[in-house]
Amino acid sequence: MSTEAVPLNYIPILAFIVIALGFGLVSLLAGWVVRPNRPYRAKLTPYESGSPLFSDARVQFPMRYYIIAMLFVIFDIEIIFLFPWAVAYRKLGLVGLLEMALFIGILVVGFWYAWKKGALEWD
Repeated sequence: MSTEAVPLNYIPILAFIVIALGFGLVSLLAGWVVRPNRPYRAKLTPYESGSPLFSDARVQFPMRYYIIAMLFVIFDIEIIFLFPWAVAYRKLGLVGLLEMALFIGILVVGFWYAWKKGALEWD
């Protein structure tokens, strides 16, 4: 073991954190000093577009939209699992094929269940 104290090993990390925070603060301060500040009436409205609000933004969405979003995320993650499987398909052999068939089968059952429950309707 070395004879130097353990906290001395962390001095470069502490220096890096101090330099990073200092750079961020100096950048924000320089931007605040240099930028122009000329607010006008349209700029001070809640939305910078200047168009008046026509209704309340807090409306309830049907539950169906959330279910469709969850299905999108699930099938998106499925693609993340399919790509490495396709790359290593020859090494995995029959066991890899059966595992992926089971994985896709579970997803198809979930998709079928959501469709039967009425969460997915194509009009």
